[in-house]
Amino acid sequence: MALVPYEEAAAVGLQKFHKPVATFSFADRTIRIRQDWRQLGVAAVVWDAAVVLAAYLEMGAVELRGRAAVELGAGTGLVGIVAALLGECACRLTPGCSRDYHRSKSSVRLS
Repeated sequence: MALVPYEEAAAVGLQKFHKPVATFSFADRTIRIRQDWRQLGVAAVVWDAAVVLAAYLEMGAVELRGRAAVELGAGTGLVGIVAALLGECACRLTPGCSRDYHRSKSSVRLS
């Protein structure tokens, strides 16, 4: 685990986490994810690692067609959404805790 000191006013590069919607293009689709840092914290924003993993999946590094996938601790659900779109597979998103469930569900509905 890494701890990153965070001050909202001074954090260069972290402003993207405070935008209410993050927009991405994967699997020939536009994916819009709601974010809410202030109310729900770290599980309610799309982290760079999720974007990198979604890009890795889009490159075809993992065969998804006909498979089932589980995204553990899905947060906003970007990786699971991309996996489902790319592989036309069943993808289950699991939240880290019950409050994250509503965040993931909202992201899937919005996308």
